[in-house]
Amino acid sequence: MADQPSQAVQDYLKAIHHLGGGNDFVQPNKIATHLAVKAPSVTGMLKRLAEAGWIEYTPKSGARLTPPGLSEALRVIRRHRLVELFLTQVLKLDWSEVDAEAEALEHAISPRLEQAIADHLGEPLEDPHGHPIPSSSGELPQRSLHRLSEFREGDRVVVREAQDDNPARLRHWRDLGLTPGATVHILHYQPLDDLFEVEVGGRLIRLGSEGLAGLRGEPAAPASSAVG
Repeated sequence: MADQPSQAVQDYLKAIHHLGGGNDFVQPNKIATHLAVKAPSVTGMLKRLAEAGWIEYTPKSGARLTPPGLSEALRVIRRHRLVELFLTQVLKLDWSEVDAEAEALEHAISPRLEQAIADHLGEPLEDPHGHPIPSSSGELPQRSLHRLSEFREGDRVVVREAQDDNPARLRHWRDLGLTPGATVHILHYQPLDDLFEVEVGGRLIRLGSEGLAGLRGEPAAPASSAVG
C-alpha cells in the first residue's frame, strides 16, 4: 500500500466509519447517500477497497472496515478534528466555518505536521463541536449520548456534541448558547406542537425537534454530587 491512501479512499473509509462500519456491515446505498455519489460508483470503489485490504465487502452484507481500514479511518478523523480545533483556537475562525476547511486540509497535512498541531494544542481530547479526537495510537473514546430531542420535561442535560455539517445551524446554536458544555434544563414539551421550552444560561428558548436535531448530550450530574 502507498504511504498515504488517495483522498477518495480516505473519504470512503471515513464515511464507512461514520455509518458504523467499524463494527457492523454498512449497506452501499447508505454510503452513496452519505457521500452524495451514485450507487454504481460506490459498488466499484468498495470492490477496490476490498481488494486493497481496507474493507470486507460482499454485495449482500455490505462493507465493514478491516483493522488496517479502521486504523486509517481513525487517522483521517484525527487529522480532521485537530485541524478544526487549530482553526478555531489559533486562527480564530468561527466553529461554523471550519468543517469545510478541515475536509480539504485533512488530506494534505503530513503525519509530522499532524503531530506538531497536536503538540501545539496539548493533545486535545475534543474538537470545537465536542467530538472526541482519536489518540495518536488510534484510540477513540466511546460515549453513550442521546439526542436532545429524546429528553423530556424536567431533565437537565449537558450538551456534548454538535453536528458540524450545517454552518447556519451552528451559528444559530452558538447565538442561543447551545454549545458543548452548556447545561440545558428542559422545562416543558408540547407533543402536539412538537415544541420544547428550555432554559440555557438563564435564557428561555423555544425550539422544535428539528431545531435541536444534531445536538447530543447526557444527563447532568445531580447538583448534590458537585458539593464536597
